[in-house]
Amino acid sequence: MDRLTDDLSKAYDTGIQSPGKEVHFLILLAFLLSFGFIRGSAHMIPAQVSWWPGNVETKGGTHVHHMVWGILLMMTCGYVGLAVAPASPWREITAIFFGIGMGLTLDEFALWLNLEDVYWSDKGRQSIDAVVVTGTLLTLALLGLQFWIDVLQAVLVYLGVGGDSLSGSESTALLVPLQILGLGFAVVCFLKGKKFAGILGLFIPAVALIGAVRLAKPGSRWARRYEDGKLERSRARFAAAA
Repeated sequence: MDRLTDDLSKAYDTGIQSPGKEVHFLILLAFLLSFGFIRGSAHMIPAQVSWWPGNVETKGGTHVHHMVWGILLMMTCGYVGLAVAPASPWREITAIFFGIGMGLTLDEFALWLNLEDVYWSDKGRQSIDAVVVTGTLLTLALLGLQFWIDVLQAVLVYLGVGGDSLSGSESTALLVPLQILGLGFAVVCFLKGKKFAGILGLFIPAVALIGAVRLAKPGSRWARRYEDGKLERSRARFAAAA
């Protein structure tokens, strides 16, 4: 376990710290944590959890959506970051609040896309999709391909593949087939109507594998091959997910 921790630490140093991408990392982390927090909060409010504060409303009874605070945060942090350009540690603090603003705003992406409150309707799923796409793009922009190669090599060495280290030829022999398999699974995801699993699976083959083995969406090309029983299972599953 110590070897795995050291290898992952080296991957972080090489992929994030050395290139000076700490700000990118803080934005991504704050974005994901704020989205998770506000989504959890939105579920606790209708559940009437006694210790949770609930919605924010004006004296006139107008509900203030959390995307309002997100937009204000992004506007403020954007101005500070561009016009003031603060030095460390204020630069990192600004990045954290900017990421928080992104999470609050994109959690209600469906609202500002449709110009109506669809948070709990079928269209509300658009917010989840937007967060998945944004999180994926931020992660890819932050880490790049080399980071994932280093992480995969660390895991393979930890599992005892290649001894204490992998040579260049061993890495190629292992990584190229895995990536080709991931590409194939990603194609299956696209045929099954799982666009986001397919996009993410192009870079992380395990995600593509999971999406490929699970049921296709009922309106996808893949689902046309389903018999009635399996098609009904698909409809029931994705109706429940919506």
